[in-house]
Amino acid sequence: MNTLYYGDNLDVLRRHIDSESVDLIYLDPPFNSNATYNVLFSEQDGSRAAAQIKAFGDTWQWDQSASQAYQEVVEAGEGPARAMLAFRQFLGDSNMLAYLSMMAPRLMELRRVLKDTGSIYLHCAPTASHYLKMLMDAVFGPENFRNEIVWKRTFSHGSAKRFGPVHDIILFFARSEDAKWTGAKIEHDPDYLQEHFRQIEEGTGRVFQPISLTGAGKTRGESGRPWRDVDPGKVGRHWAIPTAVLTIIGAVEGTTQQKLDALDGAGRIYWPKKIKGTPRLKWYADELVGAPPQDVWTGISPVSAQAAERLGYPTQKPEALLQRIIQASSNEGDLVLDPFCGCGTTIAVAERLKRRWIGIDITHLAVGLIKHRLHDAFEIRAGEHYQVIGEPTDLSGAQQLAADAPPLPSIVPSRRPAFLPTMPSKANCFRPNRSFRAAHADDSCGLSIRSVGKARFQTVQPGK
Repeated sequence: MNTLYYGDNLDVLRRHIDSESVDLIYLDPPFNSNATYNVLFSEQDGSRAAAQIKAFGDTWQWDQSASQAYQEVVEAGEGPARAMLAFRQFLGDSNMLAYLSMMAPRLMELRRVLKDTGSIYLHCAPTASHYLKMLMDAVFGPENFRNEIVWKRTFSHGSAKRFGPVHDIILFFARSEDAKWTGAKIEHDPDYLQEHFRQIEEGTGRVFQPISLTGAGKTRGESGRPWRDVDPGKVGRHWAIPTAVLTIIGAVEGTTQQKLDALDGAGRIYWPKKIKGTPRLKWYADELVGAPPQDVWTGISPVSAQAAERLGYPTQKPEALLQRIIQASSNEGDLVLDPFCGCGTTIAVAERLKRRWIGIDITHLAVGLIKHRLHDAFEIRAGEHYQVIGEPTDLSGAQQLAADAPPLPSIVPSRRPAFLPTMPSKANCFRPNRSFRAAHADDSCGLSIRSVGKARFQTVQPGK
């Protein structure tokens, strides 16, 4: 069953996720840019969820916790240990080393849970991408590096003393040489089609573009011989017929001249009006299958303030970005994992594309938002269509867990009075509106998000 885990992803990975069970991993880990960037949630009154603040602090401060994480990786030995030793030599006991010490054991666990046919995409900022690339080389092996993808994440803007920073980096690694690759195509831009496909075929009305049937360079073989009084060798060229078109008309076999005859018989040759003009191939617009994606992605816009998918999460990624990744490296039914799932874009896209999924996040706000996102988009509910597993790490998380818990008799079997947070009678009352910062509880719930930091307690008797 699809699963949302509520807790520290390192603990969840070690305790709950089997080795070699995941087909695709996408992660957008927390990163500090001296702003509310990728990890901080806001309560309605502007305070931060305590677990999320702790995660932010653990990520960026070199302290005893960071030192312990570093030491665990070093003691494990092999490539990651050597990489961390090298990082410490030239970075010192810095906040960047703390960040890498947090990431290293998680990447090691992610490699463990990834199938040999699996892939991992790590989304990061250029500030740390070079360090993370070296760390991933150490964990996954440099031979399994596939791409450093540049995604233009925002529109142009000025910067006083440098070129405008407008892109993110996505590091793409395979688990092995057997990793899945579907070669997902990108739909052509309508402007491109309008510019290049202008001819209309008489009788059928099909739109096409006349393209060359020849390639550069003379040859002495059959591809260099004349066909119907047209000699490509006279202009230093030879016949070069696209195999895709020959496959469509069923003329893959035969000599070059026989293939050209078959094309003409199928009406695929465009004869120019000039008597000595060179024949060209009709390439129909309705036969386009899209262009293969390159490693610079400029056609996926960020989630704007007006976007229908906008939830108000500070660094929400567009669904189109995750769709491209998921379609390129997985098939229907495959298992997709996001260990920093935030507002759940990976989860939502995986659900829409009929993939199985696992999401992990450390705050109840993220889990609550994802639950409502899934219900709004797909009308699926926790407990029926997927499960939520985990324990709270702060007071507001404990309140949410209590709201979702079974009735009191099963929680408090003793006849002794128990002290529990006062909670509304309705579970799942958290409702996100257009802005995540303006998240609120329904009036009928009796609980305001702004009261999370000031819990009220009452004495209850079992069964009452």
